[in-house]
Amino acid sequence: MKQERAERVGEAMRTELAQLLETAVKDPRVGFVSLTRVDVSRDLAQAKVYFSVLDPSHEEESLVGLKSAARFLRGEVARRVQLRVAPQLVFVVDRGIRQSLHVQSLLKEAGVVPPPARDE
Repeated sequence: MKQERAERVGEAMRTELAQLLETAVKDPRVGFVSLTRVDVSRDLAQAKVYFSVLDPSHEEESLVGLKSAARFLRGEVARRVQLRVAPQLVFVVDRGIRQSLHVQSLLKEAGVVPPPARDE
């Protein structure tokens, strides 16, 4: 039961954080950041916020900008999601999308065509 709540809180936090990054955070280092997911611990004490950037050379710069805005974001998200205690935000670069594109290009080079994705 607690894990389900943590997942719901994580999704609500991702939505609010994305909106805050778009409208309220004016730091240019945070420019083109996409939040991929938010994993919240069962006790809601910590939230790992996974993000990706369009240009890999801006990852470190974006991470510094996000860490700089973390205190503001933590308070705003807690208020908007109506949490008594705001989870500590830990920002993590999500390289999964870029890695999957790299593997796909390697497979294409090798002449191996991956099967089409199926929705089940």
